[in-house]
Amino acid sequence: MAKAEVTALPGTQEIIVTRVFNAPRELVFKTFTDAKHVAKWWGLNSTTTTVDKLEAADGGGWRFVQTAPDGSEYAFRGVFHAIKAPEQIVQTFEFEGMPGHVLLETMTFESLPDGTTKIIDSSVFQSVADRDGMLQSGMEGGANESWDRLDALLATL
Repeated sequence: MAKAEVTALPGTQEIIVTRVFNAPRELVFKTFTDAKHVAKWWGLNSTTTTVDKLEAADGGGWRFVQTAPDGSEYAFRGVFHAIKAPEQIVQTFEFEGMPGHVLLETMTFESLPDGTTKIIDSSVFQSVADRDGMLQSGMEGGANESWDRLDALLATL
């Protein structure tokens, strides 16, 4: 299974995650904007994701809650700033456990000639320290685990 390529140049406030999925762009985009799909792939294998809110439109909000096996909950939220189906999603992202550390995420969905889709996910943080904190949190492993789940879901749709 393909892994995501994570790029974080020293001293910058950005992380870029890139991965190719074996599905057409329209379908990949839909799995990011349809609550029934998001709940199946977003997050770690060991958690269950509940989509509390998903208003995939300019100005709409989103909130996802992950529940760990021990019952602990971890909530994430944001606001959609631009939805351009099936090409791009621009949104904020915030872990409720660390309020105030908001990043701006731009996901571009690129249709490749072989029918696959390349996602380029750029996250811009408020500071280099915030960016480095995200890297140190294990986000690369989490992103790969979540996107592996997405890859498996896409194979069933």
